[in-house]
Amino acid sequence: MNVFHHYCLGMAVGKNHTTTTTPAPRPQPNSPALAPVRRRPADRREHIARASAEAFAARGLHGVSLNEIAAALDISSAAIYRHFPSKYSLFRQETLRLSELGALAVRLPDTAENWDPVRKFDYTVRAMIAAAVANRRCGALLRWQHRYLDDDDRRTFLDQVATAETALHDRLEQMRPGLPHAERSVLVSAMMSIVTSVCDHRTRLRSPALVDILATTCRTIATTTLPARTNARDELPSARRDHHDLVMHRAVELFCARGYSAISVDDIANAAGLPTASALYRYYRSKGNLLTAVFDRALDRISTTIGHALGTASDCDPSAAVTELIEIYVQESVAEPALPFVYQAEIANVPAADRATIIHRQRSSIEACAQLVTTARPDLSAAHAQILVHAALALIVDLGKLMGTDHPECSPARIQHLMANILLGG
Repeated sequence: MNVFHHYCLGMAVGKNHTTTTTPAPRPQPNSPALAPVRRRPADRREHIARASAEAFAARGLHGVSLNEIAAALDISSAAIYRHFPSKYSLFRQETLRLSELGALAVRLPDTAENWDPVRKFDYTVRAMIAAAVANRRCGALLRWQHRYLDDDDRRTFLDQVATAETALHDRLEQMRPGLPHAERSVLVSAMMSIVTSVCDHRTRLRSPALVDILATTCRTIATTTLPARTNARDELPSARRDHHDLVMHRAVELFCARGYSAISVDDIANAAGLPTASALYRYYRSKGNLLTAVFDRALDRISTTIGHALGTASDCDPSAAVTELIEIYVQESVAEPALPFVYQAEIANVPAADRATIIHRQRSSIEACAQLVTTARPDLSAAHAQILVHAALALIVDLGKLMGTDHPECSPARIQHLMANILLGG
């Protein structure tokens, strides 16, 4: 269902005037009568909504003003207020539109009554992926920005997301009726992450090929056998933090819980046990500079891990090198579970001078991981492998955020298993 409300404008009709036999003067070349008449397009509301959704997805609700949206559309802010009473109303409409699309996508057609469980599963997954691909430029509203919804709107959002998850749950149960409910929940969460991972990147692959790759990956996850449950806390590495590490760690926790824009330097200083906010400025020039330092530190660790894995791959089985890379990455992530989420959700808040460098480093890491995957799976193209890497990274972000690192059904061993299934195939 299209939630955009199209509108049409009637042409104003002036009062009738008495006609005369005097002909109207011909307009001269420079006459204002020849200037084009600027009319509002019939779908302006839709244009405003979509442009706003993409801006919110790229820079966050608090990082975009209505004046900026108006300037990008070459209209006045008053033109936006004719259709939307506030920035939040724009944000709310588009976020709930996307969650509604997911709920609608999982509906089976009337002809599906006699379909077998596998066909129903494939239809559902492909419909969800197609919806995600069509709306990928604003998909961050689903993945990161929905936390800024008001309580009532968030409940509506979560209900719609739950509709899609329940449908996928049902399809998986029909395919694997003996699978315990808890394990099925882990697999459904993993597949939801794979579906929405398309919003984290841009690929040159055409949409049908992209849908095929992600649908095949979801089928792999749907048929996997998870390792036995373990006590997740037993697998968590112990962490010793120096003062700089502690400040960054507390900042990441706060950014994850409340969002970068809602956190002050005073909040970070208090959480890190510093006597005053000025003490934090001895380490970092600004809150943005602190965020840059957090991401630089994480990328340094990732680069070291990937470099070691690439060196290992030349001396042994490449699949073993991929497995080792996954294990190290998961251990790093569960030691600081909020960090992958904060990177995805807050990269737009890194100062512009640093953001391009960080994004370039992150893309280089993705390409290096994809190179390692293609070494292990030479049948894959580089573009295909990069899509799988993004899906694997999205999985650890989403499962960590959704279930937490101490969830008994979502241990590091199970996350490693799922990532290996994505990158190396079932």
